[in-house]
Amino acid sequence: MSIYLDSAATTKPCAACIQAIHSALETQYGNPSSLHTLGLEAELTVAAARKQVAAALHCPPENLTFTSGATESSHLAIRGAAAAYGKRKKRAVTTTVEHASVRAAFDRLEEEGFTVIRVAPRADGVLHVEDFVSAVDDDTCLVSMMLVNNETGAVLPVAESFAQIKRAYPQIITHCDAVQGFLKLSFTPEKLSADLLTVSGHKVHAAKGVGALCHKKGIRLVPLLTGGEQEGGLRAGTESVPLIAGFGAACASLSDVSARYARMCALRSEAAAMLSAVGGVTVQSPENGSPYILSFSVKGLRSETMLHFLAERGIYVSSGSACSKGKQSGVLEQFGISRSAADSTLRVSFCAENTAADIAALCDALREAQEKLVHKKG
Repeated sequence: MSIYLDSAATTKPCAACIQAIHSALETQYGNPSSLHTLGLEAELTVAAARKQVAAALHCPPENLTFTSGATESSHLAIRGAAAAYGKRKKRAVTTTVEHASVRAAFDRLEEEGFTVIRVAPRADGVLHVEDFVSAVDDDTCLVSMMLVNNETGAVLPVAESFAQIKRAYPQIITHCDAVQGFLKLSFTPEKLSADLLTVSGHKVHAAKGVGALCHKKGIRLVPLLTGGEQEGGLRAGTESVPLIAGFGAACASLSDVSARYARMCALRSEAAAMLSAVGGVTVQSPENGSPYILSFSVKGLRSETMLHFLAERGIYVSSGSACSKGKQSGVLEQFGISRSAADSTLRVSFCAENTAADIAALCDALREAQEKLVHKKG
């Protein structure tokens, strides 16, 4: 029996997603661009899924472009917007705690001659609105801030920051990586004042290989991939009908965000208390963060050692961002966590299937590790 506590890395595809994928593979296998009946059926399947994802995002279906995942969506948003709006204004503002894909997109902008300002949290580990807003000026074409940090679960002040920026500089394009908040927190692109918003399928019980970019009407983007006219000319290449269908089905099955949020808050609170009672364990995630992510350190034990120790017992957690392949991203230190604590940090991330019994098993394993590994070293 296994206990999966790594849903921020990826989620198990839900039954509705799997069924939709199978159906598309078996019966809607035409090319959506083909003019015959099978092509029309595939096109209708994509259109239906677009409505389902758009409904979950509270945006019009025509404002949604399907991609291969969050990395492509964020690059299309950041690099595409910079190419469209940054001919005269060569300044962009983001944070020091973004996901690796967003950091890489801004690195690319720097290579292309943009000045990129990366705003860090203060010594209290909090990213302050005034710090982010004050980094913006008349030469800025683009700003980007994630909604939920993937390593600590910290919720960043996107709505307040973007609203202030839009009031002072309405021409600036705003982008939000909402991957860890989508279908977990209650929000809309409009309430966030986000012109562009990134989401991913495999973080919400769909399959890997599909994501979406929500773009406000009228926002211009220069495509990364060119060729055919798929996805309104923003993303060339034949659409993956099965993956898109599965994404739509998963979104439809997770419609009750508030009920799951309340349940996750209770589970996170219980988990934080149980983990804090284990010797040598320090909970690091902010109390007002996302209830789906909990970061903690285990004194005297490196995270990689603990990760393998737990995996041998059928308990699956992460040592940080899955995209960092176990390497330290530096994000934890930006939030005020010491390097030694970062080296001993584990991240548990929940889904609706997790229970308090899962956390109890994790705590028992942590105590066993303290006994066998820390005392053995001593």
